[in-house]
Amino acid sequence: MTEDFSARADAWLAEHAPREPITDVAEARLFQGKLHDAGFAGITWPAEYGGQGLTRVEQRTFDELAQDYPLPTKPFLIGLGMVGPTLLDLGTSEQKRRFLRPMMRGEEIWCQLFSEPGAGSDVAGLATRARRDGDGWILDGQKVWTSRAEYAEWGALLARTDPGVPKHRGITMFVVDMASPGVQVRPLRDMTGAVRFNEVFFDGVRLPAGAVVGEVGEGWDAAVRMLGHERITISDLRIPRGHPASHAALAALARARGVAGDRHVRRRLAEVYRAERLAELLAARHSAEARVGRSIGPRGSAGKLAAGRLARLSADAIADIAGHTALAWEPGDDSAARLAAALLDAPSTRIAGGTDEIQRQIIGDRVLGLPREPAADRDIPFSDLRAKGSA
Repeated sequence: MTEDFSARADAWLAEHAPREPITDVAEARLFQGKLHDAGFAGITWPAEYGGQGLTRVEQRTFDELAQDYPLPTKPFLIGLGMVGPTLLDLGTSEQKRRFLRPMMRGEEIWCQLFSEPGAGSDVAGLATRARRDGDGWILDGQKVWTSRAEYAEWGALLARTDPGVPKHRGITMFVVDMASPGVQVRPLRDMTGAVRFNEVFFDGVRLPAGAVVGEVGEGWDAAVRMLGHERITISDLRIPRGHPASHAALAALARARGVAGDRHVRRRLAEVYRAERLAELLAARHSAEARVGRSIGPRGSAGKLAAGRLARLSADAIADIAGHTALAWEPGDDSAARLAAALLDAPSTRIAGGTDEIQRQIIGDRVLGLPREPAADRDIPFSDLRAKGSA
């Protein structure tokens, strides 16, 4: 079965996969639809919702083969890696039927609406409010650092539905139609020059009763579940072999520049290779555990840390090998521009999805069982925290 799948995937990618990166979202959507039609999207998701009903073995086989191609998967990462798995865990049958197939086909792109100006790493300190309005809800508030919101059709959002209880309770997760009246998206440009983050404002946005994911008031548990999927997704990302930050590409660059024999460069390349293999082996271990039904849980933070470390070491190697051409280049030199983008993008890997410090705290608290840091606000109603100005 696995051999047949591998041969079929290899042949399809050889014929249909792009050779150059696709940056146009519309083109990425078209490719994602073809990927699903061919049986290579939603590989482990249930067939009844449009998935392929296969195992992590087939998923990992496809991921290995796909490393040879710059597949345009980034626009769909949040939906397929974070929201979709959470809906499979907690969503109603109606939500699964409505959202999963369009998600797999790239027809609907998702964003994750967690962080706020006053609640970044402390997600539970969020102030966006959803109040009852008949059977539905009225949503007001602001989110920030929201990836994909500039073109997403849907968002997974956390809002406070009961401020009279401690901050980790009284939160509910919702699905939000990003085209709803009262939703405003303002793009934010990062230091690579790209728009990949956004501020999102909600002013009297109406949500139907069916927008609730899981149970009312249990949004923190839903968030922890989604963040767990997020950590695993980020740690399981495979760098295409042609990506300028991959070990293979960096080694080729060092040879082309005549510095492959330099002791310092060789040490840099060895560090990248070791970090790349560590991230791959850790992802393979997590996949194997998931295959036999063992929950990864907070141990997924180790994979997230490994991915961040790899990005940092790759950026250091780019700077040492490429030198000034990774910062300034002649117009039309696309390869140098890609090196610069990879160099500037590297710090985001250690921030997005929870900073390295947060990941270490999760590992200490929930994996190693170390004493938790004092939390004076844990049992205080959120409304009291807001009144004291300490939320």
